[in-house]
Amino acid sequence: MDSDQNPARSPEPRRPDADPLAKLRAGSPAVSALGASGKYMGLGLQFGGAILLFLWIGQWVDRKLGTNGVFVLVGVFVGAGAAFYSMYRSLMADQRREEAETARQRAEDAKRGGR
Repeated sequence: MDSDQNPARSPEPRRPDADPLAKLRAGSPAVSALGASGKYMGLGLQFGGAILLFLWIGQWVDRKLGTNGVFVLVGVFVGAGAAFYSMYRSLMADQRREEAETARQRAEDAKRGGR
């Protein structure tokens, strides 16, 4: 058997100018999914943080005014409402961005004689 046709031989060495992370930087699905998951984890943390912040403010106001937990409830609901609104705006902006990207991609495909 010829040594040139041996399938077990080692692959050719990588060129020094070859960038092993080039595919990752080019927007591969794995990287975009990782970035999206990080962003949405951040939304969850923001949601929890807003509720805790307004809860703390409600407790502080209750202590200052001597009320019995009224502002804690108001703070929790205001915090949850603000967090929901912020999350809604972020998700809608992502959806608009994705729709614009899809439309741009379709326009490029049509230019090239695609579908």
